[in-house]
Amino acid sequence: MCGITGFLPTAAIPPHEIRLLIGRMTDALVHRGPDDAGEFIAPQVALGVRRLAIIDRAHGQQPMASDDGRLVLVFNGEIYNYLELKQALATDGYVFRTQSDTEVVLRILERHGVEGISRLEGMFLLRRLGCA
Repeated sequence: MCGITGFLPTAAIPPHEIRLLIGRMTDALVHRGPDDAGEFIAPQVALGVRRLAIIDRAHGQQPMASDDGRLVLVFNGEIYNYLELKQALATDGYVFRTQSDTEVVLRILERHGVEGISRLEGMFLLRRLGCA
């Protein structure tokens, strides 16, 4: 099971401290995800992930960003119908860089917004952060 960390930085925390904090938080979860680690830091949010790679071990790194950078996703779970959803999105013109279910979730969010979550069959939890 992957490990996800994060916090909402305040102006009182210097940027270099934010990177150190999220790095320490993420490193503390190495036992949850020994295969990969990643971070995303923006003024409004800091996210970290330790990945236990199951699907697309080589290319499913997280956090995963949309092509335009508008969406960033950290994900833990399994989407049972991701291949079916991927095929439907590809038919609509979406191009995929990976074979991961994480990218399918990201593309679903791009295409349908949060309402697209109802199309997913699997095990996951959604937590939305509004950081416009």
